[in-house]
Amino acid sequence: MFVLAHLSDPHLGPVPTPRLAELAGKRALGFLNWHRKRRAIHRPEILDLLVRDLVAATPDHIAVTGDLVNLALAAEFAPALTWLAQLGPPDRVTVVPGNHDAYVRAALGYPQHHWGNYMRGDAPEPMPGTGHAATFPFVRRRGPVVLFGLSTAIPTAPFLARGRLGADQLMRLADTLEATRHQGLFRIVLIHHPPVSPASARLKRLTDAGPFRRVIARHGAELVLHGHAHVRSLVWLDGPDARVPAIGVPSASALARHGSNKPAAYHLFHIGDGGTCEMIARGLRHGAMVEIERRSFGTKA
Repeated sequence: MFVLAHLSDPHLGPVPTPRLAELAGKRALGFLNWHRKRRAIHRPEILDLLVRDLVAATPDHIAVTGDLVNLALAAEFAPALTWLAQLGPPDRVTVVPGNHDAYVRAALGYPQHHWGNYMRGDAPEPMPGTGHAATFPFVRRRGPVVLFGLSTAIPTAPFLARGRLGADQLMRLADTLEATRHQGLFRIVLIHHPPVSPASARLKRLTDAGPFRRVIARHGAELVLHGHAHVRSLVWLDGPDARVPAIGVPSASALARHGSNKPAAYHLFHIGDGGTCEMIARGLRHGAMVEIERRSFGTKA
């Protein structure tokens, strides 16, 4: 039995005091929003509680699907690396970036520079001068599981939180999914933005979700894991042999306030021989982490 833990959107606080030059454009609005609302929702004590519960479950591997930071300030990334190290070493923790990790164009290189070891494949092509893998998707084999790490992280204008994969990344994903399709492995795609979004989320959606779903429909996967929407969710995607569950988790640091935000949760996936998969959801209820759902996803075709 292989156990994978999935959490997302920790939005690590507190946000450091930015330099005046760093508050130009979108960051200024984000900084105000953090102090007006978001710092009351994303609580470090809630994240600590969740992580202690997760670590006690002794998963074989941990997947973090983005939005580790808030404004992509230079001073946010080293503390985020320290937090990742508390989860585990790079060979036992896999990270994909979210839109907040690429909040502005000036920050595009920060995730790779600081977290590159958590975002490299088993056979990475190093980025010149850094030693870090420069391309997505990256592929990691862990026991019976293959993880495909995608990046939807792009800088956007104020009031937008959209993501994009791009044609090159989608083509490489198709090739790598097809190459592992008949090897008896449990293929898990890690992505920040959901592959299906409601019409109300048009300013926050994955702009090439349709092409992504077509790749899954043609080449398959056993599981798609994502964050971004800050809610627990399950949608079914078409696959070549069977439907593919796409599962989202809330923010790992979220304290529910006035019923407006879903409380923190994470998921454990118990993956057995023959492709069986059981999900155990654990979430914040009355100040403690408890089991809130248990669901099986059948047998790999």
